[in-house]
Amino acid sequence: MTKLQINSPPGKSISFLAFFNSLDPARKLILLGLGFLSIGLVAGMAWYLLQTFKIHKLTLVAGSKDGESYVLSQAIKQVVEAQNSKIRIEVVETSGTSENLKLLEAGKAQLATAQADVPGGASVRTVVILYPDVFQLVVKDTSKIKQFTDLKSKRIGLWKKGGQYRSFLDIAAHYGLQESNFIFVGENQEESNQAFRQNQVDAIFRVRALGNKTIADLVEKHRGRLAAIEQGAAMRIKYPAFEPSVIPRGAYRGSSPAVPGAELPTVIVNRLLVASDRVDNEIIKEITEILDSHRQEIANKIPAESADVRPLVSLISKPTTTGGTGMPIHPGAIAYFERDKPSFVQEYADYVGLILTLILLFGSWLWELKAWLERRRKDEADIHIEAVIQLMTAVQENHQQPNAALGDLDQIFARAAKDLIDEKISQESFRTISEAYKAVRDAIEYKGKLNTLMARKSPQVSQ
Repeated sequence: MTKLQINSPPGKSISFLAFFNSLDPARKLILLGLGFLSIGLVAGMAWYLLQTFKIHKLTLVAGSKDGESYVLSQAIKQVVEAQNSKIRIEVVETSGTSENLKLLEAGKAQLATAQADVPGGASVRTVVILYPDVFQLVVKDTSKIKQFTDLKSKRIGLWKKGGQYRSFLDIAAHYGLQESNFIFVGENQEESNQAFRQNQVDAIFRVRALGNKTIADLVEKHRGRLAAIEQGAAMRIKYPAFEPSVIPRGAYRGSSPAVPGAELPTVIVNRLLVASDRVDNEIIKEITEILDSHRQEIANKIPAESADVRPLVSLISKPTTTGGTGMPIHPGAIAYFERDKPSFVQEYADYVGLILTLILLFGSWLWELKAWLERRRKDEADIHIEAVIQLMTAVQENHQQPNAALGDLDQIFARAAKDLIDEKISQESFRTISEAYKAVRDAIEYKGKLNTLMARKSPQVSQ
């Protein structure tokens, strides 16, 4: 057991427990308070140091390497790590949105890119909108396919996984078509692209930013053209993330013939950066600030061979919950975007002032009531003490016999005890009355003994 030397003779010591038990209750509370305060300070300092020097390692799942979101994610990783040495990001290639969200929900990733029309799990939170993705249907320039419904019974270059596949089936459902109405070709993006180049499919469907270099390659070198996807506004009734839009004339080739040759109706969905709600709010706030404040640095980190992705950086924006799957916004992102928003106290200063005034007024009344009760209890105690003093005076001046006075004294004490039970006097006042009772009782008993002794001596003196 630990020994603590406390003013003891040389060679002798007492245990801390014995020392603690020897203290009065007030000193025990003070010592315990100091102990808990010391432990709290040490724990707080340790936690602060741990957070200050902790490296936060995050995995960002970002789709295929030839996609805009993967290229942009690599640039984001470099800039975030350069701006904040406590954050390390690993960008991982995946099959697309569906896999990204599953990895995020399973805790195997902390950040992900995702199409806004694919529902996320309970832990998925939006950080920012990265850019709008465009639904793009590419067919051969000699094909008779002019709209989506013409795809029935056709061969489609589309991997049966990920957000693109889900979006394709959503569009098909709007037109009364289903999965069995199509033949899907390709086990990955490149296989389906190659099938288009080799005339093995009738069309490919992609959810990509305008100007995508793969689509541009199919248009420029493999006689591709874009077909319309109509009724975007009607689709939005069932799929809130869908927004009607157009592909501008000449988006992929401005020279004659332009591609597309006229504005084509289509649908867009936002590409999001999402995070798990388990990621620290401050880390997400830091990342959000870097994305918003260092756009040029992010654009500069995109390599020259992916220069078509650079304009997308300017489209990074604050998320909303009014469209898409309604995923909540991460608290860390909210903290950044609402940094200039007035605090609750500032926004409702008048109401807060009124409430504080009422609280102070009510508190003043309580204080006055407490003081009045204390004065009343003291007055009650003073009555008992005054009665004890008067009884003592009467005995000293021989106005009352000691034996009778003792009976009156006990009655006074009994009334004081009853008042204590009825809470008419305080414990402290009763303690004072008790001390006065004992002192006066001793004095009266002494007076009684003295009177008895003097009475015995008086007959002898008279003889």
